[in-house]
Amino acid sequence: MIATTKHSLKKLEQLLEELGYTVRYEKGNFTSGYCLVEQRRIAIVNRFYDTEGRINVLLEIVGQYDAAPEGVELTPKSEKLFRKIRREVSRSAAEEE
Repeated sequence: MIATTKHSLKKLEQLLEELGYTVRYEKGNFTSGYCLVEQRRIAIVNRFYDTEGRINVLLEIVGQYDAAPEGVELTPKSEKLFRKIRREVSRSAAEEE
């Protein structure tokens, strides 16, 4: 399980940046998640979410990847975090079945 700390949030933001996303925190009445804007990957998160809510949204985005996209080089720390998230997503999927 990923700890719900600001440090963990920063590590997730770094991982998403390495995956080609721009993470933005905006206010408004919208569902958090991500969108593609003019072929760019932008994760837009409600700025009023607490740290745990922000982490959950970013985990949902990262969890959609089975592997890092071709041509993407992750740093060793980000690669380790990515593998940890993939294991948790796989475990959750297995429990749902």
